[in-house]
Amino acid sequence: MEEYPPHHFLCPISREVMKEPVTIFSGVTYDRTSIEKWFFTYKKKTCPTTMQKASDFTLTPNHTLNRLILSWQSPNTTTTTSSPSSSNSSNYKHEHMVELLKAIDSSPFKVRSLKEMRSLLQIDGDEAAKSDFIKSNGVQILCKILTQILFSDGSDFVTFRACEEAIAVLYQLVSVVVLLSEKEEEHQVFDLLSQPDTMRSMVTMLQKASADTRLHTLSILRNIAKKTNYDWNSDHASQGTDFFKSLLELVSDQISTKASSSALEVLIEILSKSKKSRLRAIEAGAVCVLIELLPESNRSRCEKMLYLTKLLCECAEGRTELVEHGMGIAAVSKKMLEASRTATKVGVKVLSLVCSFHGNEKVLEEMVMCGAVKKLVALLHIDGRSSTKDKVVKMFKLHANSWKRYPCFSTHYNQYLGLLVNTNDNNHHIQ
Repeated sequence: MEEYPPHHFLCPISREVMKEPVTIFSGVTYDRTSIEKWFFTYKKKTCPTTMQKASDFTLTPNHTLNRLILSWQSPNTTTTTSSPSSSNSSNYKHEHMVELLKAIDSSPFKVRSLKEMRSLLQIDGDEAAKSDFIKSNGVQILCKILTQILFSDGSDFVTFRACEEAIAVLYQLVSVVVLLSEKEEEHQVFDLLSQPDTMRSMVTMLQKASADTRLHTLSILRNIAKKTNYDWNSDHASQGTDFFKSLLELVSDQISTKASSSALEVLIEILSKSKKSRLRAIEAGAVCVLIELLPESNRSRCEKMLYLTKLLCECAEGRTELVEHGMGIAAVSKKMLEASRTATKVGVKVLSLVCSFHGNEKVLEEMVMCGAVKKLVALLHIDGRSSTKDKVVKMFKLHANSWKRYPCFSTHYNQYLGLLVNTNDNNHHIQ
């Protein structure tokens, strides 16, 4: 038997080889079990393929097709075709993919066909299969399926499941496309995925889909952010701030650490490229979310969240959100000299931005009370010179006169701070 059955042997509904093929009023043949369920269980009054209204519900056995299927299934027919040439096999796979795409595009029952396509791409596994899929307009067909979610009222489970399966195929495709040598194909795929309706559809899936689909969607979005200059500030992309709110909800997910980590990576890719996107994220409440999650974060999450906080604090609005949050400065300083060297480095950058633009008495006092200044003093004692130490020195030159007044510091610290204030920029003892 051939590896894949001929397309016309498959029921358009179940996408399985028909056991009892019957033809209905429209001339289309289905497996009896599937079409009876369509007509008599689901009470449908149309042809599933053509959507013609039913003139009658007569089911006529297709004896000719049944004999062909039985002949194909017979083991006697396999002896002469057991070792097809590689070129014939390749042609057959291409034909099977094209027929499967036609079924996905035309049939209202897409889930089974999409699962079969995913299996086909997994079995072949090589770049050639993905390239063939792209050249056969597979991405266009999947994007067309995705956009149907925009016109659904949310109760159409069939449409929703088809969208989830389409996302799964796209995830599998995109993970290979980024490695393809054919840059033209890469551009083609990402151009299609970054179309307004497709992006809106993925945002919807990010909000409503299953855990696996959300992970797949995050991976696709991350690759779009890395590989394109997509405008994440356009209304159709973020739907106001809804897109960033959805990402932040996933960042806060305590159950799926994979989803949380992936959402952080998507935010880093987007915010690193666009200051306008940072404003959208701030408006969506990013600073507050990051501050509240930071104290209990592990090393990896801590470094990512501090980096995002640093990006947001490069905007005046972000710095204002940080200093006005009761835990802002304390959360950042807590991770310095505790989580990792990277966390310390980025934490110093955040405090440096705050000190440079919001160095009022209230903020400076808070830095003393939460232990931030004590940690900055400790960093001055690290041997050698670094950009991090230079930022600490700059902060003390700006504000040491305010900090040294506080009695919580020992005489040693006060003398050290006094020396720092009185020294000039060329004093190598400090630098």
